[in-house]
Amino acid sequence: MQIIIEIIKAAIFGIVEGITEWLPVSSTGHLILLNSTPLKLSVSDSFYSMFEVVIQLGAIMAVVVTFWEQLFPWYLRKEKIPGRMASRSVLAWKKGSIDLWKKIIICCIPAAIVGVLFDDQIDALFYHPLPVALALIIVGVIFILVERFMSGHSPKASSIGEMTLGMVLWIGIAQCIAAVFPGTSRSGATIIGALIVGVCREAAAEFTFLLAVPVMLGASLLKAIKYIHQGLRMTGIETVDLITGALVAFIVSIVVIRFFMGYIRKHDFRVFGWYRIGLGAFVMVLSLTHVLV
Repeated sequence: MQIIIEIIKAAIFGIVEGITEWLPVSSTGHLILLNSTPLKLSVSDSFYSMFEVVIQLGAIMAVVVTFWEQLFPWYLRKEKIPGRMASRSVLAWKKGSIDLWKKIIICCIPAAIVGVLFDDQIDALFYHPLPVALALIIVGVIFILVERFMSGHSPKASSIGEMTLGMVLWIGIAQCIAAVFPGTSRSGATIIGALIVGVCREAAAEFTFLLAVPVMLGASLLKAIKYIHQGLRMTGIETVDLITGALVAFIVSIVVIRFFMGYIRKHDFRVFGWYRIGLGAFVMVLSLTHVLV
């Protein structure tokens, strides 16, 4: 009976992760709230610290499946064999794939440096309800202000291919802020950074999803390696929790990514800004009344 209850709880964590990872509302803030309820997983603190990051692997695979054509850089090209009537298939680079991956790598460098060097210090300083609540509110306000300012302005880049390296570097710096301050939202920070430099909403969201693959994969592997390096081992229930959470996050993420890409073709991001402010205020009240610690 206990394992069934744990599976249900892990599935709920996976649902929350799959929804909030891709919407610019901070998965961290939502998981903190969820982990303070009776749905809290029956696991060690060290395992949960690893779980909430590694569960993202399921969400990452959803991006890989959804954007496989953009991410995979090669295709099979028919090539005639010299001196013969037959042809053979060879791997060739897709047009624009080198440029895309160059932009992804450049954008990931700032966050990668910060994550590797300061991961433990960031967790100790900022991974608490009150700093997360402040990040939720501040970024929510920024979303609303940026949307108001950008209203009526034509984008400078209507696709990822039109983005300059300067734009990409700026987006990377914005993503770095999310790596430092939990609650900022990685997708929220990168989308705001992209909007500020003139990237259209759809391209900003798509680039954010593509960036998630190396960034979240790296963060997940870093947490898993640290967990193993500490000599810790997962119990049977913890293993089930991790597999269940990642699998559910994958399924939910597929749906949410497709919904979000359709949504932003007709709407702006202000609704997410207001939602963040409300959630941040709620988390702050719970933190100040010591419901969350």
